[in-house]
Amino acid sequence: MSSEANYLPLKQRRSERMRIRGVDYHVNRWGDERNPPLVYLHGWGDTGSTWQCVVDCLSDRWFVIAPDWRGFGRSEHTGPHYWFPDYLADLDALLGIYSPDAAARLVGHSMGANVVGLYAGVMPERVKAFVNVEGFGLADSDPANAPANYRRWLEQSALMSGYSTYASMEELASRILKRNPRMSRAYALYVAGEWARREADGVVRLRADPAHRLPNAVQYRRAEALACWDRVEAPVLLVLGAETDFTSAAKHWIDPDESKHPFRGAPSRSIPGAGHMIHFEAPRLLATAIDEFLLDL
Repeated sequence: MSSEANYLPLKQRRSERMRIRGVDYHVNRWGDERNPPLVYLHGWGDTGSTWQCVVDCLSDRWFVIAPDWRGFGRSEHTGPHYWFPDYLADLDALLGIYSPDAAARLVGHSMGANVVGLYAGVMPERVKAFVNVEGFGLADSDPANAPANYRRWLEQSALMSGYSTYASMEELASRILKRNPRMSRAYALYVAGEWARREADGVVRLRADPAHRLPNAVQYRRAEALACWDRVEAPVLLVLGAETDFTSAAKHWIDPDESKHPFRGAPSRSIPGAGHMIHFEAPRLLATAIDEFLLDL
């Protein structure tokens, strides 16, 4: 694989660093800044920069902004713990910078989509449209499990184990391909270069803060998420990978009867030939779905 070419981006990515709520944030940007902003929020373990292939397939009508969430990619590590509400506040501050006077068009994947879903219900006046890519929450937690969950959090916090390391970018790219077999080898190598860095000792280490591996001390409360989703006023498009197993409980949302899901009858798209990481495995189809949905919004 080392002899194979890396992915060559079609659209130039620009990097910017800024302080957001006291955190040194890395923000990826593409396109003409005079165009309407389109903000992309990545999922857990990912970076904003790996949306490159989707950006290359999008129309040229957008000014695309994609931060690396705190503790991921090239943004500052703020551990030892990460609390979900901080991501909502970071998003609010980011929109204050890039779309201060108008509601914004937001695309979120997985964790990023869950952040946007909550934010769009809490601050509906700040969201013009929302493309929800595989971000449909978790199964509800059982309050009776709280003691064991807190204990697990305490015990693992004391250990703070790190991520796996790799001998080369090619080894990491092979790992990425194993999890996402429908993406190209060239793009897997590109993603590896964004997710990790080769350090002075020659070892390839992920850029993400190991503190992200800790379980959440507070259990997921689906009723609270549903209450926020119920207050979303912006048009929403739901996108799932046809081959996903990450959100199998939500597959019934991809149904002619769109009243079954909690986003008030929002339209949905199933992307063929893609699993959870749709932006890796079917970037052109995802870009087309985004462009078509946002065309008149």
